[in-house]
Amino acid sequence: MSTKTPTEADILRPVNNVSKRYLAAFGLAALALGAFLVAWMYQLYMGMAVTGLSDWGSGGGVTWGLYIGAFIWWVGIAHGGIILSAAVRLLGMDRYMPVARLAELLTIAGLSAAGFYILVHMGRPDRMVTSVLGHYHITVNNSPLVWDVTVITAYFVLTATYLALTLRYDITRLRDQLPDHFSPIYNVMTLGYTEDEDEVVERMVWWLALAIIIMAPLLLHGGVIPWLFAVLPGMPAWFSAVQGPQFLTIALTSAISGVIIVAYAFRRIYDWDHIMTDDVFRGLLLWLGFFCLLFLWLQLQQNVVGLFKAPVNVGVAREATIHHPVYQVSMGLVFATLAYIFAQTIRPSLFTKSRALVASFAVLIATLAEKLLFVVEGFMHPTFEIYAATPGEYFPSAIEWLSLVGTTGLVVLMFLVVSKIVPVVELHAVEHLRGDHAHDHGEPDAEPTEQEVKA
Repeated sequence: MSTKTPTEADILRPVNNVSKRYLAAFGLAALALGAFLVAWMYQLYMGMAVTGLSDWGSGGGVTWGLYIGAFIWWVGIAHGGIILSAAVRLLGMDRYMPVARLAELLTIAGLSAAGFYILVHMGRPDRMVTSVLGHYHITVNNSPLVWDVTVITAYFVLTATYLALTLRYDITRLRDQLPDHFSPIYNVMTLGYTEDEDEVVERMVWWLALAIIIMAPLLLHGGVIPWLFAVLPGMPAWFSAVQGPQFLTIALTSAISGVIIVAYAFRRIYDWDHIMTDDVFRGLLLWLGFFCLLFLWLQLQQNVVGLFKAPVNVGVAREATIHHPVYQVSMGLVFATLAYIFAQTIRPSLFTKSRALVASFAVLIATLAEKLLFVVEGFMHPTFEIYAATPGEYFPSAIEWLSLVGTTGLVVLMFLVVSKIVPVVELHAVEHLRGDHAHDHGEPDAEPTEQEVKA
């Protein structure tokens, strides 16, 4: 364990320093996003035909593919991220406070990537206005897709509000150490701030966290999105009560994996071993193992229901899924991750942050592969096999793969930009860690900083 005492200067290091590695990462992420934007412009010019999507049956084509699979994946990461942050505040899990804001930012970035996929897959961006917003009062009553857009928007607003409220405290106390060229942003974010509001904001954030925790299983990744798929008659294997809990567990496994990766990157680059300690990674890894176990259990339930005493069409779809190499690799990665986590709990010497990072990447790849197969398998084996004799099988086009690269670049860019404007670790986390450090070393309570005296 590090003996260094966390300070405000530590969490301000990303804001006040620009390194060659930062510029290289920014350039690479921008290049990734730019490559997809060029591909998307080509798709807009030529039509969706260049992807092979919306061309069911022709050469093994499907109406939905990687676009929708990646959309669900990003939404899951986003929903799980804010659930993690809300749980830290609601349940008093102070151990994970250093990564709470990273989880909130991951939610904002993930929802942005998911929303981008809606625009891309609609073929023309103007359809968002003409098909959804322009007729919202009619479509919201009977369209699962419009409900999907609604709850994602609501989640984005809740998370942005949640994040903005907690940032007011930090920006006010660290204002003298923040760059002057962002003053207009800071002035807007702290507009009307007074010391008296801290207690009120704390209660507001608590209630927002409670609302998020309640909404997740009822409306978001455990409710509306499974409903969206369940009402499609061409997808027989999707019609199951287990889909809601399964979607939620996949979201949480993906989100925890994403937080581990982001936290590892910030810890390594900015020497935050005394802020994001090994105990944080151990704890996140244990939670990852718990949700991996739930994920595999619910997959087993779905397969049992879909293979024994199921209607013929459901049985065919499930049979095709469990024999597909992509599905087997996906389940194998999750199982291998679970086995490693179980082994390192028995033998702690097996734990390393690098292995935790590898386990997180394995889970993210597994959940993405599972979601992709989840989307396309029902189209490959529909109830009415009109194109059963048509040769060929769906495989994502180059443009679809570039969309995954581009949205990943978008998420990385958002982290890189935000980290130069505001602290990505809460000041409360530093204050809490500093108190724990003083207590562990038998030191008197730390003297208040100049900013705390002013406040």
